[in-house]
Amino acid sequence: MKYAILIDAGFLKRKLGSQKKPLDVDGVRSFVDALRAHEALAGMRLHRAYWYDAAPLDSKVTKPLLGGKINFGATSLARTNALLLTELCEVPYVSVRRGDLFFRGWKVRQGRLPEKNATVTLTAPDLEPNIHQKGVDMRLGLDIAALTLKGHADVFVLVAGDSDFVPAMKFARREGAQLYLVTLGHSVRAEMREHSDLLLDVPVTAAPVVSDRLVVREPVGVRAHA
Repeated sequence: MKYAILIDAGFLKRKLGSQKKPLDVDGVRSFVDALRAHEALAGMRLHRAYWYDAAPLDSKVTKPLLGGKINFGATSLARTNALLLTELCEVPYVSVRRGDLFFRGWKVRQGRLPEKNATVTLTAPDLEPNIHQKGVDMRLGLDIAALTLKGHADVFVLVAGDSDFVPAMKFARREGAQLYLVTLGHSVRAEMREHSDLLLDVPVTAAPVVSDRLVVREPVGVRAHA
């Protein structure tokens, strides 16, 4: 049997990285290594790991309330994400699927609007960019359809926590594939659990040393799903 790993990059970055220490290519490779060593995948052959992400914004905008100009492409986060995408393209058996980011104006930061006051004074630091990602769930769904119908994968290992992926999960199972879900302890909606076959527990600490080849780890646990 063959399996494919489908990773929602935004989800994995939030679970394994932080603002001070963003997820890098070594962290991604170590996670994939740990996932491949899972006992539920023993005896199966990896077809490919798919990384669903979006290239950083590179536009320049003016912040309201005399906040000055912002060059999104010059931020440390943009440079880090751009480097990660470039390096992932060179990792064996990894395919990068790109969605799109769109700037949709400005929004008030969470917690800046008091519940009991009728009016509030806002300053430039109270605002943050309103950025939306599009196309990731569509690309993931198309990949599942193509891989299933062409017989390239019998099992899909989905690393995600967003219920937007449920239609793709349902399609895979209707077409005879199995769906393993990896949530890394994240609380997900019941329908995600309902439309998965197994919920995999994957350790995210004590990652193995990354080499030029994918590393094999000791098997880890699995929980069956009804």
